[in-house]
Amino acid sequence: MEAALCSALALSPNQVFNAANPGDKNVPLKYSKDRSVVMTVAATGILGKGGGLLERPTIETTSPGRESEFDLRKSRKTSPPYRVLLHNDNFNKREYVVQVLMKVIPGMTIDNAVNIMQEAHYNGLAVVIVCAQVDAEDHCMQLRGNGLLSSIEPADGGGC
Repeated sequence: MEAALCSALALSPNQVFNAANPGDKNVPLKYSKDRSVVMTVAATGILGKGGGLLERPTIETTSPGRESEFDLRKSRKTSPPYRVLLHNDNFNKREYVVQVLMKVIPGMTIDNAVNIMQEAHYNGLAVVIVCAQVDAEDHCMQLRGNGLLSSIEPADGGGC
């Protein structure tokens, strides 16, 4: 019985194409079934005497029902924009509202947070951010979770 240790390796074209025979046991390369992935192989005879427990290599693939992070970002950019609105309330202190805005909204500066808080205080309503619906719902729930009054609505134009 022959055991092998496989790992992914970045190879130059010369290393791949100058190999003797892909099936040769002395060549430290192993090809996947579709020959799209080249792996290094170390047989037990090369590693030395004695056996050992080899872990099965894990190959990360995207399941048919699961989207990759790239696909999620792409769908968020193409989805229609939504506004996250902050409503004025008579319960929370202004400093607290600024702190929550900076904590919940990524990239929120203290100056922007103060301006949004002031606008909501004087006008009763302020636009916090315009983004994809999924993100807008998440921001709205986080603001509500911190005791602020918030809602979302579709944006007429603009982008994230």
